[in-house]
Amino acid sequence: MTNAAKLCELAKTIRSKNAGVNKITFDIIFREHDTYERVKRSGAITRQSMATLYRIDPSRISDFVEYDPGLAIKFTIYRDRPSGCAGDGDIFGAQQYAPLLDLPIPVETSSNVR
Repeated sequence: MTNAAKLCELAKTIRSKNAGVNKITFDIIFREHDTYERVKRSGAITRQSMATLYRIDPSRISDFVEYDPGLAIKFTIYRDRPSGCAGDGDIFGAQQYAPLLDLPIPVETSSNVR
């Protein structure tokens, strides 16, 4: 993809954190309404694309929300093991957002604007 911006260049906040012992939630928050809408229209962040990015079955995504009043896209995944148990590499779920940073968001042209 040649005409794309990285998500980290467009979003104000990209983070992950525990959502209980069995889930991790992700927040992608934007400053400007136009940027938020651009990312939504791009189709780069969907339930399926997040499952692909994180190499998980889509059924592991418990929630996926485009929250217009907050200019945010939020999704929550079921952990493969409970937080803090043997083999858990991120007890707080705070390091799981990294794959989102370089996610390419296509630059809008007149041909792909709805």
